Amino acid sequence: MSMIILEELGIAEELIQRRGLPLHAEESDLIVVETQQDGRTFLLTPATAQAWHAMKHQASIDGIDLVMISAFRSVERQASIIRDKLAEGCEVNAILEVCAPPGYSEHHTGRAIDIASIDDPHLEIRFELTPTFQWLTEHAAQFGFSMSYPRDNSFGFQYEPWHWCFKP
Repeated sequence: MSMIILEELGIAEELIQRRGLPLHAEESDLIVVETQQDGRTFLLTPATAQAWHAMKHQASIDGIDLVMISAFRSVERQASIIRDKLAEGCEVNAILEVCAPPGYSEHHTGRAIDIASIDDPHLEIRFELTPTFQWLTEHAAQFGFSMSYPRDNSFGFQYEPWHWCFKP
């Protein structure tokens, strides 16, 4: 990950250090886990994919449909997301409350998944009110998944009840 990208985006190294953001290397051992109707593919590490499939299967048995919204994301894709937000007029500090700097996103690891419910596929805090979230809070740990950004997390990210990472 290049410091040039961070400089280009106006992200100060001091901010990263102050928030204690861990650096996440871009995983290369990835497999296609799901493909959307529009052809978009989701990639995860093999172990994460196996855990995801097992968790999704059990949720289905329990009457819950887990919907994958996001999985592996490259450093360049993370930078592109931030560039788009900057182009829309968003301030970099506000962006970094909801989006990790390139190189610091768990999505680079191929172990992070953004999960939604079939009846509400938006990544919004209201996800915490869904049966899908309730199921995840009760069962995800059995499959090695944990919510990375609870309320008032130490990294300074907004509460993300939809963001779960495989940490066996």
